[in-house]
Amino acid sequence: MDGRVPDVRRIVVGVDGSASSRRALWWAIGQARLTGAVVDAVIAWIYPTLYGWAMTAPDPQLHHTAEQVLARAVEEVAGARPPVEIRQIAVVGHAARVLLEQSRGADLLVVGSRGHGGFTGALLGSVSLHCVQHATCPVVVVRGTTD
Repeated sequence: MDGRVPDVRRIVVGVDGSASSRRALWWAIGQARLTGAVVDAVIAWIYPTLYGWAMTAPDPQLHHTAEQVLARAVEEVAGARPPVEIRQIAVVGHAARVLLEQSRGADLLVVGSRGHGGFTGALLGSVSLHCVQHATCPVVVVRGTTD
């Protein structure tokens, strides 16, 4: 069971602590206020790998750090008393895969885009592009500022 309640409007937003993900969270909160939805703020993380070595045992400190990054971003954007319900979810896995899984059955998936201006700024990041191509719900890509 994943804790989702049927018949509840739900907006999933990817948050990694970056400026673009905070803008995506801000946009998702505004949309949730308009539609009466809850916001599932999702951070995904993977175990670090080194050449010839990878962690195989769970490290609770890494998970805790991801939860702290998410909590800090939510508080920076929404304040201590958010205007909508925001559920914070930290999941081990590649960001695009996790966001697609978490957005199944959602009304909307919101992701940030780390545009860099010029030619590269015209391209979506790999996570946002993968989500746009494979999500089962509508996707909003919130572009960051170019400064």
